[in-house]
Amino acid sequence: MSNGQTLDVIVIGLGGMGSAAAYHLANRGQRVLGLEQYTSPHDRGSSHGRSRVIRQAYYEDTAYVPLLLRAYELWHELERDTGRDLLTLTGGLMMGQPGSSVVTGSIRSAKEHNLPHEILDAKQIRKRFPPLQPSPDTIALFDMNAGFIRPEESIKAHLDRAQQLGATLRFEEEVLAWEAMPDGVRVTTGRKTYEAGRLIITAGPWAPNVLAELGIPLEVERQVLYWFDPIGGIAPFLPTRFPVFIYESEEGLQPYGIPAAEGAHGGVKVSFYRGPIVSKCTPQTIDRMVHQNEIELMRRAIAQFIPSLNSELLNAVTCMYTNTPDKNFVIGLHPQHQEVTIAAGFSGHGFKFCSVVGEILADLAVDGKTRHDIELFNPQRFESKGFS
Repeated sequence: MSNGQTLDVIVIGLGGMGSAAAYHLANRGQRVLGLEQYTSPHDRGSSHGRSRVIRQAYYEDTAYVPLLLRAYELWHELERDTGRDLLTLTGGLMMGQPGSSVVTGSIRSAKEHNLPHEILDAKQIRKRFPPLQPSPDTIALFDMNAGFIRPEESIKAHLDRAQQLGATLRFEEEVLAWEAMPDGVRVTTGRKTYEAGRLIITAGPWAPNVLAELGIPLEVERQVLYWFDPIGGIAPFLPTRFPVFIYESEEGLQPYGIPAAEGAHGGVKVSFYRGPIVSKCTPQTIDRMVHQNEIELMRRAIAQFIPSLNSELLNAVTCMYTNTPDKNFVIGLHPQHQEVTIAAGFSGHGFKFCSVVGEILADLAVDGKTRHDIELFNPQRFESKGFS
């Protein structure tokens, strides 16, 4: 080997997915090298923001639920192994009109997979969670096992375990190129060249460039996360009293929120899961400034049903979604190079799956297959639809 090392697998990108892949590979005794262009965790991509919603009654597609159930098992296992507090279960409200996609899809998943849940009308929502003031025709599925996960702490936990199990992790080392060879792969960074038997690419919003030759229709979208200081104090929004939520408005907007995960001074986090403004970007061109008109748009959307969040903004930061046209993930073996595994296009709802995606990526890299059903995420599914 040109670097004097014998490696089984190289992982490019050590955010949510890459950190989990490095851990699962190291846990199987693989000789792993992880490469990250920044420190990790960092706030330049998609795996930051202090909290992320995790839920089981998945309205997007019932096929996600078995993966979620495994993800929960693995998150709990990681907590036990590291002693870190990663996952907080608060319950979750999936709210909207009775015919909205959030409500109908959540009910479908809950029933198909026998998930613990309740159906609440607007009066019951207001009584149980007083800060919420939904319109009279709003209903909700209450997902009893929903809550939030801490992304930065989760990445640290996966990376710490990976290193404890023998993985080599290199930070602030940008990958310049990769290539498949007859007997493996070669990865060139700004410092040196590495060779290994297999490669996993988890490049987040850099994936459209890193995987450009595949023609996968990935688009990066700028997002903004907001923390408001509630009128009347934080107490009604503490995780022991307030759930995570997604609310589909009559206009089709999907604001979501997370309880006061950081206590008295952290505020309540809200954002648009699917919002009114789509701002396409790249990691190089993203506008990191948060503008007053954006803040007012978010405040108006939330104040309609949580009046006490029509309040002081404590903080706002940007992040990025990497979207596919169907909003489903891309996970699988590289169509031209079976020694390369790719994971991309997590479309704003991927972080909760990091633990199980790491397991899947390790399966594919080591065995070339996985027991998990990932047909929904086939990288070649767009070829017959005129995208490539």
